Amino acid sequence: MNIKKIGGLVLVVVGLAIVYTGYQISGTLGNQIGEALKGSPTDSVMLRYVTGAVIIASGAFLAK
Repeated sequence: MNIKKIGGLVLVVVGLAIVYTGYQISGTLGNQIGEALKGSPTDSVMLRYVTGAVIIASGAFLAK
């Protein structure tokens, strides 16, 4: 296994961890109240989802 594949797999794991933290934050009481008032997830949750998705895609590209 070369260094590029290992780096890609590490990025995928890091991206999944970031998405998971966004999911955890979305379940907090304060965030649920804000989501109910605004009708959409808060910026911090969306930032984690988007960042995690970009990192996962980058890692998958490197690992292939």
